[in-house]
Amino acid sequence: MGEILFLAHRVPFPPDRGDRIRSHNLLKALARLAPVHVGCFAESAGEGEDALAALAASHCIAPRTKPLPLAGIEAVLTGKPVSLTAFHSRKLEAWVHDTITAHNIAVIVIFSGQMGQYIPADFKGRVVIDLCDVDSAKFASYADVGERVWLNAREARLLAIEEERLGARADATILISEAEAALYRSRLTAPDKVNVEVIGNGIDAAFFDPAATIPHPVVAGLPGPHFAFTGQMDYRPNEQAALWVIEALMPKLRARFPQAMFHVVGRNPTGKLMAHHGTPGVQVWGEVPDVRPFIAAADAVLAPLLIARGVQNKVLEAMAMAKPVVLTPDAATGIAASDGEDWLVCPPDPAAMCARIEALLRDPEAPARIGAAARRFVLDHHGWDAMLAPLAGLIGMADEGQRHAA
Repeated sequence: MGEILFLAHRVPFPPDRGDRIRSHNLLKALARLAPVHVGCFAESAGEGEDALAALAASHCIAPRTKPLPLAGIEAVLTGKPVSLTAFHSRKLEAWVHDTITAHNIAVIVIFSGQMGQYIPADFKGRVVIDLCDVDSAKFASYADVGERVWLNAREARLLAIEEERLGARADATILISEAEAALYRSRLTAPDKVNVEVIGNGIDAAFFDPAATIPHPVVAGLPGPHFAFTGQMDYRPNEQAALWVIEALMPKLRARFPQAMFHVVGRNPTGKLMAHHGTPGVQVWGEVPDVRPFIAAADAVLAPLLIARGVQNKVLEAMAMAKPVVLTPDAATGIAASDGEDWLVCPPDPAAMCARIEALLRDPEAPARIGAAARRFVLDHHGWDAMLAPLAGLIGMADEGQRHAA
């Protein structure tokens, strides 16, 4: 039986942010099929070392220490996207070569397009690439709204070329939703040459279980109502959404609910966010050991993303916790829930969203009803086992998966 080489742009441990949750579960599914050799990047010494040692047949963790300005200079000099030069490591490149030479690697599985640069040109086995979402479209969106227009437009153009190259190279290219797959196909010059598959995001509903979670005592002890936003808070779309709530939505909400509180929960809040910490109605918590108590203490979870790609784990987590989620159409992409039943979808208009939230909270039965429907939806449609069921066939190890199941 052949072995698997798995390459990811971050250590898949701990599963505490969107991309790591997906790569973590992808890696566990691969390890049930065959021995897996894992190459990835870490931002701090020792990150994920013990977990990888316990799961992987071998591993290489390259330090993510290259400064972004240096990656930018390399990108300009080489004509490559910054996304690739930022994740280029000679150490990891040599390890990939040595691993393929020393082991019977039947398939290379790439998580995130930045890692496609490590696929050897002469590799004869299968290649499966999980792009998750269309990064080139994300950078194009940044340029369209006037953010660092030249740099983001350049990144969008060069990443689109790389995404097409990877699709043509791979036996299967995975996207996170049908909508993202359609977007990817629409940007290809030769879509008939790319095998595009969809594997959605799952959720551990046993972990995100409201019955097993005690609401955060500090939050629960304040009058409220309470609204929560979770995520990696130095990620631009998350920062942008949280600032929109603070600056545009909260003044309107507090006019109707004078003690309303907005809780920003997630690591690395930016200086712009921290500047609002402690202002009336705003609490920026930063990194916390567990987001579940904050979700449990919230009357509703907000996800007003203005730029979003793929499926939002923060939304699935809140739904699994039986909370009503109020979100923008962009944040709803890739999740086939029903507006008004499983969640509340609203355009990023402060007055409209405020009115929808007010109607929700004024109805004594609506939050529990929508929350219960949200959890049922997640249980029925977004378990990880169901999401990853096609993986064994895509990597050419369906027989191994069947034998394991037996």
